[in-house]
Amino acid sequence: MNEENNINNEKLSGWKIQAAIFLSSQAVSLFGSSLVQFAIIWYIARMTNSGIMVTISTVCSFLPQLFISLFAGVWADRYNRKLLIVLADGLIAASTLILALIFYAGYDSIWIIFLVSAIRSFGTGIQTPAVGALIPQIVPEDKLMRINGINGTIQSLVFLVSPAVSGAILTYSAFESILFIDVTTAAIAITILLLLRVGVHKKAAEKQETHYLYDLKEGLKYSFGNTFIKNLLIFYSVFMFLIVPAAFLNVLMVTRVFGNEYWKLTANEMAFFAGSMVGGIIMASWGGFKNRIISIAVGCCAFGVLTVAIGVTKIFYIYLGFMVLTGMTMPLFNSPSMVLLQEKVEADMQGRVFSLIQIVSSGIMPLGMLIFGPLSDVIKIEKLMIITGVLLLILGISIFYNKNFLKEGIKVTKV
Repeated sequence: MNEENNINNEKLSGWKIQAAIFLSSQAVSLFGSSLVQFAIIWYIARMTNSGIMVTISTVCSFLPQLFISLFAGVWADRYNRKLLIVLADGLIAASTLILALIFYAGYDSIWIIFLVSAIRSFGTGIQTPAVGALIPQIVPEDKLMRINGINGTIQSLVFLVSPAVSGAILTYSAFESILFIDVTTAAIAITILLLLRVGVHKKAAEKQETHYLYDLKEGLKYSFGNTFIKNLLIFYSVFMFLIVPAAFLNVLMVTRVFGNEYWKLTANEMAFFAGSMVGGIIMASWGGFKNRIISIAVGCCAFGVLTVAIGVTKIFYIYLGFMVLTGMTMPLFNSPSMVLLQEKVEADMQGRVFSLIQIVSSGIMPLGMLIFGPLSDVIKIEKLMIITGVLLLILGISIFYNKNFLKEGIKVTKV
C-alpha cells in the first residue's frame, strides 16, 4: 500500500517531467521506425509496381502483431511496462541492423525485407500495449486528453518530417543507410527511456499467483463483458477495414495516377501528416466535443467524405489538399478513443484491453489488404476509395443512432 501511495504521489508531483521524458523517447524511436517504414513501402512499390507485393509487405508488417498481442497484453499487466518497451525497442533495432548488414553485403532480396518486417512487427506488438497502459501511470486522469493530444501531434510531426528525410536519403544514398539511422535512433530512445522514473503498477508488484492463461481468459472476459469496450472494438474493426485503401493504397495510387517521383511520394505522406499534426494541436487545446463518442462519429464521417474526394480528383495539388484535410480528421477519432479506454478500463486490465485494440489493428489491416490489394490490380484504386468512403460515412452516421454507445461518451469514471 505504501509503495502504491508513493507511486501516486510521484505521478501528481512530477508528472510533467516524466511525461516529457516518455514522449521524447517515443518520438525518437518513432522517427527512426517511420524512416524505415516509408523506405520499405517506397522501395517495394517502385521496384515491383505490384499491388500483391505491397499486400505481402503490409501483411508481414501487421500479421505478427496479431499473434503476439494477446501475450503482450498479459505481459503488460503482469510485468514492468517500461522494461517491456525497452526490450521491444531492442528487438526491433537488432533486426533492423541485421537487415542493414545484409543489404550492405549486396544481398538485396525483397523477401529478406519481408522477413525482417515480420520480426519488427513482433517488437511493435509487444511495445504498443505497454505504451498505452504506461501513460495513465504517469499522467493524472484529468490530463489524459491533453497528453494524448500532444502525443498525437508529436507523432504527426514525426510522420511529417520523416518522409521528407527518407525521400532525401533515398535520392542521394543507398537503402541500407536509412536502416543504420533507425538503429541509432533506437539506441537514443532506449537511453532516454531509462531516465524515466516510474514504479511498477500494482499487479506487477504483486507475486503472480495466477496462471498466464487464467489472466488471458480474465482479460477477454472483462473486455467482451463490458458493453462499451465491445461496441468500441466492433466499431474500430469496421473502421480499420474500410480505411485500408486510403491508408495503404494511396502510395500505389500516386505512382499510377500522378507519377512515381520521390518528391510526389514524399509530398503525399507529408500532406496527410501535416493535417494530422494540425488536428492534434486542435484536439490538445480544444479537447473535442463534450461527448467524446460524437468526436469519434464526426471524425469517421469526415474521413469518409474526404476519401471520396480523394478518389475523384485528378489534379495532384488538389489531391494533396484533400490529404491534408483527411489527416486533420484522424485525431478526432484516435485521441477520444484512447482517452476513453484509459479512463474507463481498470489499471490492471489496460494492457490486455490495449492488446485487443492492437489485435484488431494488426488483424483487420492485413485482412483488408488481402482483399483490397489484389483488387487494386483489377479495379482502379480511385473506385475503391469512393466505395469505402461512402461506407465510412454511413458508419459514422450510424453511431448517432446507437443511444447506449453515445451515453458512454460523457462518462469518465472507471467501470
